[in-house]
Amino acid sequence: MLMNIAYIAFGKSTTRYHLPYVLARKDKFNVKWIYARRRKPEQESLPAYQGIRFTEELNDILHDDTVTLVTVCTPPESHYHYARLCLEHGKHVLVEKPFTTTLAEAEALYALAREKGLTVTPFQNRRFDSCFLTMKQAIDSGKLGDIVEIESHFDYFRPEAETRPGSPFNGALYGLGVHTLDQIIALLGRPQKVGYDLRSVRNPANPDDTFDVQLYYPRTKAIVKTSHLVALSYPKFTVHGTRGSFIRYRIDQQETSLKAGIMPGDAGFAEDHEKAVMVYLNAQGESVREEIPAVPGDYGRVYDALYETLTHGKPSYISEQEALTNLEILEKAFRQPSPAIVTLG
Repeated sequence: MLMNIAYIAFGKSTTRYHLPYVLARKDKFNVKWIYARRRKPEQESLPAYQGIRFTEELNDILHDDTVTLVTVCTPPESHYHYARLCLEHGKHVLVEKPFTTTLAEAEALYALAREKGLTVTPFQNRRFDSCFLTMKQAIDSGKLGDIVEIESHFDYFRPEAETRPGSPFNGALYGLGVHTLDQIIALLGRPQKVGYDLRSVRNPANPDDTFDVQLYYPRTKAIVKTSHLVALSYPKFTVHGTRGSFIRYRIDQQETSLKAGIMPGDAGFAEDHEKAVMVYLNAQGESVREEIPAVPGDYGRVYDALYETLTHGKPSYISEQEALTNLEILEKAFRQPSPAIVTLG
């Protein structure tokens, strides 16, 4: 079954993180429409986009009964508005991160989707990062024993920061933490408590650029960190368990390739030769050092999973509770002075 899909917005998110993967899945998806408030003829004329209809009229999408799925790639403040419009017009909806700006908005979208018999879900592509999938494979092997601590980093070295005041949705926690928190939630579920330390280090006039969020589970603690002042990189993931440890330094390379114009299917796309390292005690109590090849990443698996949900009724790749937990953690970060520790209800 070939599914007609439409996009709301034609910016970097659409052209970099969505279309390269969807256009490589022509057996499942046909990109029929792209809506943009201002047309971009020079981009629309590129060979990859031939056959797609571009419009400045949103109703062209909303009133097209052949469109099954709409992906919303607008700024965060408008996600709820567009997602609701699409649901009201009988469309399934995929929404760029952050899903909505408030927990209440997300709850309202899920309620409307249930009422209409539709699917609405956030785009959490970094569940399909090579580095994350490699760590997950190590944990799932059981060789590390019971996991006691996971540390996740998503850092840069960008010491200069021009003054750009804005809402929290323009800061590091909503921009990057939405992904790294989701990865932990996918692994461990809903935490009991969350500790926050958010700061604007480079320019106090701007939203947060540094955060340290700690998620507390009955036997496990997860530390999720981002800073724009890291010139010597931490490991991307570090895991400690009752029988061993895991370490992986390099982040997934899909974004690097996409920025360089190397697309899915091209030679060298997302090449990842790094081997993670796991050291653990085997059943005989002997110390074993194991190198783990990178598990291939693929952001297009979001669309593969969604296709299975819409055509075969399989559960969504991200559950409603997982999506709402992520938003609750993000929202509560800005409800009290930082640092703070908050108990989730």
